[in-house]
Amino acid sequence: MKKKRLVAMSMASLMAVTSMGFGITAKADDVVELTFMGWEASPLETQAVEDGIKAFEEQYPNIKVTYTPGLAGSEYNAKLLSSAAAKALPDVMFVAAESYRQIASKNALMELTDKFDENYPLDDFIASSRQIMEIDGHIYGISSCTVSPIVYYNKDVFDAAGIAYPSSDPAECWTMEEFREIAKQLTTEDIYGVYGLETVADTLNAQILSNGGTRYNEDYTQSTMNTPEVKEVLETIKAVRVEDGSAPDASTLDAVGMSAKQMLQTGKVAMLVDGSWSLQELAASGMNIGMAPMPSYGEVLTTGQAHLHAISATTEHPDEAWEFLKFLSGMDYQGALVKSGLWMPNRYSMYEEDAVNEWYDENVHGDSYRSMLDYFRDAAVDPTALQPSAQARDIIAEETDMYFKMDQDIDVTLQNLDSRIDAAIADALQQ
Repeated sequence: MKKKRLVAMSMASLMAVTSMGFGITAKADDVVELTFMGWEASPLETQAVEDGIKAFEEQYPNIKVTYTPGLAGSEYNAKLLSSAAAKALPDVMFVAAESYRQIASKNALMELTDKFDENYPLDDFIASSRQIMEIDGHIYGISSCTVSPIVYYNKDVFDAAGIAYPSSDPAECWTMEEFREIAKQLTTEDIYGVYGLETVADTLNAQILSNGGTRYNEDYTQSTMNTPEVKEVLETIKAVRVEDGSAPDASTLDAVGMSAKQMLQTGKVAMLVDGSWSLQELAASGMNIGMAPMPSYGEVLTTGQAHLHAISATTEHPDEAWEFLKFLSGMDYQGALVKSGLWMPNRYSMYEEDAVNEWYDENVHGDSYRSMLDYFRDAAVDPTALQPSAQARDIIAEETDMYFKMDQDIDVTLQNLDSRIDAAIADALQQ
């Protein structure tokens, strides 16, 4: 593995940051209570958060953290915005990357720019995470981790079909044409070759960037989806299902009463395009799983993004909240979630060999996942995280559903995407 680093930070320094307190001098019987809000992504993730809080409270007996998981997606974003307007945010909170800039613009988050030092260097954050964190040179939240779209596959289905496993090495990445051909070969009366290309909220941007397309203009104030590059990607995704017959639509999953992961686990789907966070659940299922990079349209890449942890500008406990934020990005918390397969690290120091040995679990990650570490570390920043409206993700889902499922004209779809996203951005900038 390459030792690409922006900062000289040893594993010992990282462990010191995650296991020592800085600036907290209160006695154990002088308890400070922090409120912490996130979303209910899955029972496994919620339990992992609660386990992390217990570990933090053991290190800081003078701080008690009360965690409240709530609804996710647009409902969570709306709740944050309304709470920010009412100056009623919790002390610490999850902030979705796509809503981070909008919430920060309300002066609702505590600025953290001057908090970084040699024990907690900003340059230790990987490029995609740092790009998301920085707003015009200022920082109001700490990236929780990084997650990326990849391809999972059921090895048993490949074995039964006599098809070789795809390489996990990005240097030997399959092309989209090769991917389509393998999906067709794996498709039978009982098995679909692939699922997930049409669930574009988490996978589309990587495909667009791989094909030389863009999502926004340089200052992220306008959508740039109405282009031949984006059109080719959308047409290819639809062709996998309609022309190749290799993919089911979402209604098929509803009819059989299975999730996409269950379809993969039971061998009814051979390959699943999904986020890297799905490894936690898939590994826990005990299935014979393999992983590979996203198929390439030209440039081999994936995108990286994740929610941020932020502190309310009105918190009465800024020092304690900052200690909690540092803990959440360190080895004791982030490292444990990386080890479980839910996340990937967002710190360069956590990609060094000694750190990898701390969190890499072959029972979870398998024996070939190591060849994908640079792929995650050097991922292109997900452009959705750098624009000011929290509505773009929902707009893309709505319009692409109209194209994929209702046969809306592709050119109308692209025009609608740009016009609707532009209007949402303009509205966010005026608020």
